[in-house]
Amino acid sequence: MANWNDPQPSSTGFGASPSLTGAWDRSTVYDAGLRRHMLSIYNYMASGVLLSGVVALGFAASGMAEAVLMSPLRWLIALSPLAFTMVMSFGVNRLSTSAMQGLFWAFSVAMGLSLSAIFLVYTGPSIAVTFFATAGAFAGLSLFGYTTQKSLSGMGTFLIMGLFGILIASLVNMFLRSPGLSWGISFLGVLIFAGLTAYDTQRLKDQYSYVAGTTMAGKAVVLGALQLYLDFINMFMMLLRFMGDRR
Repeated sequence: MANWNDPQPSSTGFGASPSLTGAWDRSTVYDAGLRRHMLSIYNYMASGVLLSGVVALGFAASGMAEAVLMSPLRWLIALSPLAFTMVMSFGVNRLSTSAMQGLFWAFSVAMGLSLSAIFLVYTGPSIAVTFFATAGAFAGLSLFGYTTQKSLSGMGTFLIMGLFGILIASLVNMFLRSPGLSWGISFLGVLIFAGLTAYDTQRLKDQYSYVAGTTMAGKAVVLGALQLYLDFINMFMMLLRFMGDRR
């Protein structure tokens, strides 16, 4: 006797439900596509961070970082990552996927040149400890954002407002040079970028249903990697102010 309560998605004989089987297959395909999409984002993001680290370490070890960062070229190095970010964000509809990928790698190199300054300020072991601490926190927060069933959209709005707040406070502190305000900015920055890591992961997961199978899919991977890269690096820089040992 057929078990009419069992949809038997793998069965093709008498008693199988074609509609439920089709729904099961579509869900399986969607889940597999989502995993590939998110894995591609993480692979690009991790490769970009690795490239930046190699460039930063090599540039600092060569002695060029100290010379260049003491010259007017430091402004070019500091602002070039922002320029790449703006081009990728505002030009996504006009740029090809390969162009977006090339810009992402160029951005990672530019960030590496900019980050080389930390090797002149902090000791190597403390940078390594902070990096691995950030990597562990990032992995946990991103996993939470991926698996939670609770919408983080409300928290995202609050976090973005907080991000603008610390940016304004950082600009003000460039003139005040207040150690207390600097520590406060770093503390809030860690919390904000930790929250943004979970929020952005969930947003990128939800975004997949809109870009799957379209010409935007490849570009969405690159932009997603860029967003998670920025969350990781900013959280790392904020933590480094607490955990880094100065030379």
